[in-house]
Amino acid sequence: MRKIITITHVTLDGIMQAPGGPHEDPRGGFTHGGWIMLFSDKTGGEALREIMAGEFDLLLGRRTYEIFAAYWPYAAADNPIAKAFNKAAKYVVTHTLDQLDWVNSHRIGGDAVDAVRRLKASDGPELHIWGSGNLLQTLIAADLVDEFRVWIYPVVLGTGQRLFEKGLPPRGLTLVESRSTSTGVLLNTYRPAGPLPPRSRDPETRSEAELTRRRKLAAEEAQG
Repeated sequence: MRKIITITHVTLDGIMQAPGGPHEDPRGGFTHGGWIMLFSDKTGGEALREIMAGEFDLLLGRRTYEIFAAYWPYAAADNPIAKAFNKAAKYVVTHTLDQLDWVNSHRIGGDAVDAVRRLKASDGPELHIWGSGNLLQTLIAADLVDEFRVWIYPVVLGTGQRLFEKGLPPRGLTLVESRSTSTGVLLNTYRPAGPLPPRSRDPETRSEAELTRRRKLAAEEAQG
């Protein structure tokens, strides 16, 4: 059984869109691409090299695959990221791409959840997901992600695609590792902890002021 691991750069307000460059993903009028560039340091570089030194395959959505396939095959041969990505098997979840030109790329069509579940059950190294925001929403909702490596940058953008979008089921996460960089980036690793526990009961004694507040809130909600 393979582990599915997400490795995601996010802002403090949860944005994951186009961390690497201004032309990476301008969909929705996003103009902040390349926002991670101000935060590079030795600790972050070491963490990245540790990932690249391991054995893994890539599991990517179509847009992230196209971004990577247009860059990494043409990067310097001694670039550790290029060496690792070019070597890895690339599994691409897509309904539109019929031809995958990047070496060792494999198309996954049909039902994404069923196909990824079968891939996860196969023999092989870890499956790493970079970017691939739309695919992530599907896999998170299906509880197929085993580990979230979330690199949180001290910047707020206010707009863009988020790692955890609206509509995902409530789930707990356990923090299993945390490092910080000299530029304020938190390199956190979380593992799923299952559904949230039952909510605590309301106090049996409620003040009239609290009951009035609740009635006011319900009325405001009803009015939209």
